[in-house]
Amino acid sequence: MNKSIYVVIGCILLTCCGQKAAKGNDAVSVAPVEQIASQTPDFDADSAYSYVAAQVAFGPRVPNSGAHRQCADWLTGVLKRFGADIYVQETVLTAYNGDRLESRNIIGSYNPEQQKRVLLFAHWDSRPYSDRDAESNHYKPIDGADDGASGVGVLLEIARQISKSALSIGVDIIFFDAEDYGVPEFLKENKPNSWCLGSQFWAKNPHKINYKADFGILLDMVGSRDATFYKEGTSVYRAAPFVERVWTTARNLGYGRFFINANGGTITDDHQYVISGRGIPCIDIINLVPESDHGFGKHWHTQNDTMENIDRATLKAVGQTVLEVVCGY
Repeated sequence: MNKSIYVVIGCILLTCCGQKAAKGNDAVSVAPVEQIASQTPDFDADSAYSYVAAQVAFGPRVPNSGAHRQCADWLTGVLKRFGADIYVQETVLTAYNGDRLESRNIIGSYNPEQQKRVLLFAHWDSRPYSDRDAESNHYKPIDGADDGASGVGVLLEIARQISKSALSIGVDIIFFDAEDYGVPEFLKENKPNSWCLGSQFWAKNPHKINYKADFGILLDMVGSRDATFYKEGTSVYRAAPFVERVWTTARNLGYGRFFINANGGTITDDHQYVISGRGIPCIDIINLVPESDHGFGKHWHTQNDTMENIDRATLKAVGQTVLEVVCGY
């Protein structure tokens, strides 16, 4: 995943993703919240874990590869099995270096006739470079268990639960492609729009003319052990009420140790293009590690982004929280 972080603390601007990451955050004190019992369907972390593992089993899902094509077919089939109306955007996108990337945005829609809608999305491709790894690994693609597959795995389990529920609102689940084909850090070039190619394409060419949703939630790197989800900057600026809705729900469900009530970095990610291109307020649930030198976990953009990092407790915290927000909307 592309990750450019900009964090404002006081009057200091800190940057990350190829640059220095945020070393602090703006803590917000809150009153203790009593844990409540949820009436929402139970999010099955074992099921979500199996969906993450199934993606990784294909191998790195880099555009133009066999693993990428096979995984795309599988994702489409799973959403179809869960009763979604399917839209697949097949297109050729141009990478920063001129490579032509055979890409698919995969969309599953529930209650497509409903005007009141929620958009849930993640990227499903994996990075062709291990540019935060040893130099000998720079041109090796990553498994992307956390960076890509974890968000998709959570959304597939949410889709399974939605398929068994009588929701009165519309829900669209989008798996964006070619998010992680941005300029590798070792080239030391700044081309920010080389990331998130699939969401950039969809924002200009939505699967339905004049597509609208009330709000959107992006899941990115939501599977690692002891993840910490700080309030991402663009999310707070452009969708503050929905940030508060999600973080309050998480605390009420007992997941406050994951959803930190403090401000984190501002990320260049798929939600940015959905906001700017479609005018939909969106939030990014993403694991931020302020004490690291780049703002993310040690396995980020390395050969170590494998299933060993994926933790069912984290998948449960994210999945149950998002499911509660959607079902309670």
